[in-house]
Amino acid sequence: MALFSFSTGRRSDCGQGLSCKAGLKVWYDEFELHIGDSLRRKIDQGLAKSRFGIVVISPDFIRKGWTNYELDGLITRAVTGDQILLPIWHHISKKEVIEFSPSLADKLARNTATDTVEDIASEISQMILGV
Repeated sequence: MALFSFSTGRRSDCGQGLSCKAGLKVWYDEFELHIGDSLRRKIDQGLAKSRFGIVVISPDFIRKGWTNYELDGLITRAVTGDQILLPIWHHISKKEVIEFSPSLADKLARNTATDTVEDIASEISQMILGV
């Protein structure tokens, strides 16, 4: 399973498109959260169950608290080798990513400025499914 982390501010033009087009089992807040649920506990469960962390980094992502919480968990799992981090840059420059997180900017990422959502989804799907 993959945890899909992105800001709701960019959901319509990248997040939902990627999650739908990749055709994978993903932890996605709209599917996993129900009235009365603890957001932190549900995110932690998603982090714990996921082998891959797909992160759509955008200006909105950087500004949000919960997305940073998810990223902290994904980075922790990636450093220990328990998870593979798959970053996607969306409406953001390398300079902005470096200012936010120099270590995250070091990861090879896909960028929606140069890659289509379909191509990114296909590459992620192939990687996760081992096709």
